[in-house]
Order: sequence, then C-alpha cells, then structure tokens
Amino acid sequence: MAETLSIVIPAYNEERRLPPSLDRIFEYAPRCPIAIAEVLVVDDGSRDGTVAMVEEGVQSGKYPSMLRVIRNPGNRGKGYAVRHGMTEAKGDWVLSTDADLSSPIEETGKLLGAARRDQAVVAIGSRALNRALVKTHQPFWREYAGRAFNLAMRTITGLPFLDTQCGFKLFRSDAAREIFPRQMEDGFSFDVEDLVIAQVRGLKMVEVPVVWSDVAGTKVGMLQGMKSFADLVRIRGRAMTGRYR
Repeated sequence: MAETLSIVIPAYNEERRLPPSLDRIFEYAPRCPIAIAEVLVVDDGSRDGTVAMVEEGVQSGKYPSMLRVIRNPGNRGKGYAVRHGMTEAKGDWVLSTDADLSSPIEETGKLLGAARRDQAVVAIGSRALNRALVKTHQPFWREYAGRAFNLAMRTITGLPFLDTQCGFKLFRSDAAREIFPRQMEDGFSFDVEDLVIAQVRGLKMVEVPVVWSDVAGTKVGMLQGMKSFADLVRIRGRAMTGRYR
C-alpha cells in the first residue's frame, strides 16, 4: 500500500499569507512523490479571518476536502500548534511547514528522499548547510542572532545540527507519536526540544539543505528570542534527568 503524507501548518493571523501557500500546495499535490492525504491548518487563536477563509474555501470547492482546520484553545504558541497538528495527523509521514512557505513545498521531495536514503525517521530542512540556497536573507541582526543561538544550542544540548529553527521538518508517523507527546515547550525552542527527544530516544535524524526565503511578517520578537537561551538549559536538564524517557 502506498505511503501517505500529512501536512501540518501552524497559523496565527494568516488570512493574507496562507491563501497563496494553500494554492501552491494543492498545485504541487499531483507532483508530490508521496500522496498527500490531508492538509491540517492548526489555528492558534487567530483574531483575523484565517479560520473563515479556510472553511469557506473548502465549502465553496476552491480547496479539496482534505484541507481542514484544527483549533487550539486560544493563542498557545507555535510549539503547541505543531504538537497539536502532529498528534492529529493520520499520514505515514508528517510534514510541518510554515504558513508562508518560506521553504517551498517543492522541497518536500528532498526531505523524503534523504530520510529514505539514510533510513532516518526525522528529516529537518536546513538553511545553514548550503547558504547559497537562501534566496532572501533575514535582516543582518536576526541572521547573526540565529547563528549565536545555534552555537549555544549545540554547546548545551549536544545536538550536531547547524540549523534547528527552519520551519520545514518531516517525521515518520511512528517517530512523531514518540516525540510530540513528550514535548513541553510551546515557544521558540520547541524545535530543539523535539530533536533532543528524538536523540534521547535513539531515533535517526538527517539534516537536509533546502531552498529558503525570508518572508516579512515573522512573529518571533527579540524578547522571545532572548528567552530561548534559557529554554536550552531547561531542555538539557530534562534530558539529563530522564524526563524524555
């Protein structure tokens, strides 16, 4: 039986950026190397018309019925939204991607191919392995803050990856069921926690260079980014005390 893919899109006030991304996903679906079974928009308490736009699009036939909305109980954070979507997904593989498709959906094949080639159950998109694939860079201060965070992340957690924060990640469904119920972080550092959980549990991971472009409208502020350094210490502590086992 052919394998299937679920796509999880965390969304908070995305009524403007989401429609062209959905159009692109459904245009790509016939060419995707794995059958797309569902697209889950996880609404994180949006105050705009995100939910109405998706629901009306399905009802009108603009979007196929494989598209559905999952609602968080209020604004809980991107980490909560991704975890919620991952635990609801039914596909054999589950892709998490940002609402703006900063990594094009066409890069899905790269993650799947690398996972199959290396017999990995987690494949993470990376901007750092080949920076020539970055088409539009972030502002100077944000890019170098990200590099400082990555250095701290590798030092504190022992993870080997050069980019944990690219919002384009693929999980085999059994790995997702093992990782996400154990995730405790709801904010910026949830990606690191998921990968630490996978490492602790002996799940094979692969980092894959992907095309990426900065898209205006990021919701990660400077204060949240600074807090993430303390999050790393907390995640390391949980790993050392066996919380993820």
